[in-house]
Amino acid sequence: MNPDLSRPRPAGGEEHPLLAPFAERELPAGRHQFLKERLMAQIHEDLRATDAAATATATPTARAGRARNPFLRRAVLVPAAALALAGALAVGFLSYAERGAPDGPGSTLATGPALTTRIGAADPKGAPQLLDRISLASFSASGPAVRPDQFIYIGSRTATTYVKTVGDKSTLVSEELHMRHQWNSPDGTKGWLIEPGNTGPKGVTLAGTDEKGNARTPYLNAPTYDYLATLPTDPDVLLRRIYEETKGMGNGPDQEAFTTIGDLLRASYPPAELTAALYKAAAKIPGVVTVDDAVDAAGRTGIAVARLDERSGQREEWIFDRGTLAFLGERSVQVRGEAGEQGLIKPGTVVFTSAVVNRTVVDRMKELPPEAR
Repeated sequence: MNPDLSRPRPAGGEEHPLLAPFAERELPAGRHQFLKERLMAQIHEDLRATDAAATATATPTARAGRARNPFLRRAVLVPAAALALAGALAVGFLSYAERGAPDGPGSTLATGPALTTRIGAADPKGAPQLLDRISLASFSASGPAVRPDQFIYIGSRTATTYVKTVGDKSTLVSEELHMRHQWNSPDGTKGWLIEPGNTGPKGVTLAGTDEKGNARTPYLNAPTYDYLATLPTDPDVLLRRIYEETKGMGNGPDQEAFTTIGDLLRASYPPAELTAALYKAAAKIPGVVTVDDAVDAAGRTGIAVARLDERSGQREEWIFDRGTLAFLGERSVQVRGEAGEQGLIKPGTVVFTSAVVNRTVVDRMKELPPEAR
């Protein structure tokens, strides 16, 4: 539901055979769009397949079974095939990146220092009580209902940190914090994404079919609003279903369940009853803690509910407003050991960060709510 293209690009001027046809051959507009969407889909699948390897190169873990929606999260390191495909797509996006993004000067290509933070203290005892309070607060602060002819809009501020290699030199860099705007119909058949550096100025469609031309079947890691409305709202039943549907994925069942819930909270629009149940279900996952202080991508401070991935050493943190307990955003912080090529991702590095700035319902695709204009 939340297309999130990873943008690390190959450096050093090495040419890949896949790039030549895009640079040298004219294609009809419709065919170019078709090929672009197929290439983007392949990039996303490659990124999701290397998710665990990107965060823990010492013990790479390939996802098995049904893949998470590749748009939901970013990978830190990008496989060679995905880099080549990204380079091919970049041919059509270069003029946009050079002109600069609408939300800031220049492109969001990562060239500057990595994002870092103070590692907040974790409390292993406070999570159940805090999540119970957050569950109650979320139910009373639910958003408007969605009609079939409307669209769910999510505006977020985000950035990713990754290892960039030029020649024989590798450095740790972060994207410029930037806005991304997405729209989805409740049934998932229509959608649009505008994100500096990842799409052209007009954005790209999120609508599409599977390889057989059929409408995609939604599931936990690639949900639609209509699908979310069918999920159980009993926390125990819901958590059992999450464990069953994510079996064999990620860095262990508990971490994958926590990540799946985090994806749904950040990148979708769950009905009020389901949102409350997701928080109660998260409280039952072993290893969930509270963190005394965390900052989201919009610079807002709050308290966090988190879980440490023992394999990668990264802690996934859901950040909430201290007063209202409203969900602010999510980030992944390296808190233990080193990761990435040459161990460049060190404790205190913010590997991924995303702040939900606006989440509401609009009447038309590409329509911005008043507060986002």
